[in-house]
Amino acid sequence: MYNTSGRRKAAVARVYLKEGKGEIIINKRGLETYFPLPWHRTSIHSPFAVTGNEGKFDVTVNVRGGGISGQAEAIRLGIAKALVDLNEEFKPALRQAGFMTRDSRVVERKKSGQKKARKRFQFSKR
Repeated sequence: MYNTSGRRKAAVARVYLKEGKGEIIINKRGLETYFPLPWHRTSIHSPFAVTGNEGKFDVTVNVRGGGISGQAEAIRLGIAKALVDLNEEFKPALRQAGFMTRDSRVVERKKSGQKKARKRFQFSKR
């Protein structure tokens, strides 16, 4: 069993990878029920597709924080890191596809005296 973590925005995913039939369980629920949108599921399956390991591993994930998209990207990073732990030869292909880099962009904090992080209240000259 290989376990890694992946992060994206405010989401943190703990990924456990073991040989099996290709089942993906997220927070004790199936992939289709946790991620109803198809592009989220495609994003999670993409590290397996790049390395040619579709249907060979069971994945169990505990994910917390953030929204659905951030969680899907965090899981994708965690799976990619676990596959590299399994076989170092997968790393160039996963890096070429952009799955090994943690996307560090996070939401900017709201400043006091402003409407949002960057939006100001309207300036009144008089």
